[in-house]
Amino acid sequence: MAVAAPDLKAFLLATPFFGGLSEPGIDLLMSMLVERRFDGNAIVVTEGEPGRSMFIVKSGRLAVSKRANAGSVIPISVLERGDFFGEMTLIEMQNRSATVVAEVPTVLYELTAKNLYACYKADIHAYVIVLQNINRELCRRLRRADERFAGRRREDG
Repeated sequence: MAVAAPDLKAFLLATPFFGGLSEPGIDLLMSMLVERRFDGNAIVVTEGEPGRSMFIVKSGRLAVSKRANAGSVIPISVLERGDFFGEMTLIEMQNRSATVVAEVPTVLYELTAKNLYACYKADIHAYVIVLQNINRELCRRLRRADERFAGRRREDG
């Protein structure tokens, strides 16, 4: 279902994904979002599957994990209100890099690659801001991963 709730704009502007967008830019992207609901324990995306959309967490709690070479599952992070995921598939056009499971009933807003491209065609300024916001978040995640890796190396050595 397409999203058009009046409180949606305030929620989206408070998320890192939509920060800095103009009114027309936010309205354009808001019109492209589709609400998705998941029960607790539902798999939202699976590592290795094709992905052509990203999600913004409206409510709920999701667990992100990866498979290890030995087949075990490694927890990566937890996502909650305002977080977003799946953006890597929009940038690099690769399969999903992790599995995401809704731990509790969860509401997400989905933005497809097709709609992001439509944003590019309709409002290049909004598109550039969205890409900057995605890049900032990817840099934050990389920095946190570096810190975790460095912490493990100190413990091992």
